[in-house]
Amino acid sequence: MQKMQENSVASELINFLNASPTAFHAVEEAKRRLRNAGYEQVTERQDWDLEAGKRYFFTRNHSTIVAFAIGNKFEAGNGFYIVGAHTDSPCLKLKPVSKVTKGGYLKVGVQTYGSGLWHTWFDRDLTVAGRVIVKEEKDGSVSYSHRLVRIEEPILRVPTIAIHLDRNVNSDGFKVNTETQLLPVLATSIKTELNKAVAERGPANSEEIQVDGKKSDVGMINSKHHSLVLEMIANQIGCKVDDICDFELQVCDTQSSVIAGAAKEFIFSGRLDNLCSSFCSLKALIDATSTESDLKDESGVRMVALFDHEEVGSDSAQGAGSPVMLDALSRITSSFDSDSKLLPKAIQMSYLVSADMAHALHPNYMDKHEDNHQPKLHGGLVIKHNANQRYATNAVTSFFI
Repeated sequence: MQKMQENSVASELINFLNASPTAFHAVEEAKRRLRNAGYEQVTERQDWDLEAGKRYFFTRNHSTIVAFAIGNKFEAGNGFYIVGAHTDSPCLKLKPVSKVTKGGYLKVGVQTYGSGLWHTWFDRDLTVAGRVIVKEEKDGSVSYSHRLVRIEEPILRVPTIAIHLDRNVNSDGFKVNTETQLLPVLATSIKTELNKAVAERGPANSEEIQVDGKKSDVGMINSKHHSLVLEMIANQIGCKVDDICDFELQVCDTQSSVIAGAAKEFIFSGRLDNLCSSFCSLKALIDATSTESDLKDESGVRMVALFDHEEVGSDSAQGAGSPVMLDALSRITSSFDSDSKLLPKAIQMSYLVSADMAHALHPNYMDKHEDNHQPKLHGGLVIKHNANQRYATNAVTSFFI
């Protein structure tokens, strides 16, 4: 019975990973799961009318999400029990001007996000995903919406140079110049010209081209990005290229996350740091608040906060260093009592677990770990300590865990 439950949870994690190529997609998937569990969405732009015994969530920038369940016996000044994780992972993000044409190839300009192992991005089947800002016209009025996009098929590749042209790579090591060598290849110029899929124009030009036999008006955005990429995005989300105002896209792997290994004990996947903790904390919250009786005797607030931008320091409007957490605690407390003295009290009554990933002992690099500190698979949770307070663990907090 226990093995069946483990397999079920692992399969749920796989589904979460495969639905979350970007932080935007991870938040959308979290929203879907929370709604299915009876959570109500609130917005930071409006007043909150919260009730004890109810469950809520809100998002910031569509890439950070905070979900919370208020105990039936909650009173302003009571504590919050929080698990924090993050939705972002190291990746390659498209530059504001991504159109690069060189040596007869169409390439996509990217910049590195976070501290990634960039050599692992070579020779993989890659695509793009992210969010698009789209112009919509209806009944003579214009509005703008946020749309998620994900091209399923592999359209990009970062090819490694042949060993014949880099004879010393095995002795000197593979050193990547991220500005010149880490540019994904999209197509050849000749092929796209023959198909009339791409036409090089100045920023003031807006001419008519054909893609797959269909006419398309390409305006200013075509001066920044390859028309081929824009057409694929437009076709994916069902709009015209001219309606694409801007986007935040990143390169991602098309290979699915899987349960693998001879004994089916491993998960082969990217983005485990930190979609794994995001999934586990979200599932824990949902499982612990799935029925009304779960909150019957609860006097605090159970909360999960999944932040964006941890990989680059968390110092953004939606990162862990932003006011988003304090704003949530403040608004929940003040919804039950406006006394400003109650929030500091509530904070001192609270407990927060920062859930991230730890590096297990690597069998091929065992010298990278101290003899007495070797996290191992099948060993349970890892509690991180640091004498310089890089982690906030102390005797009291580790004792609770």
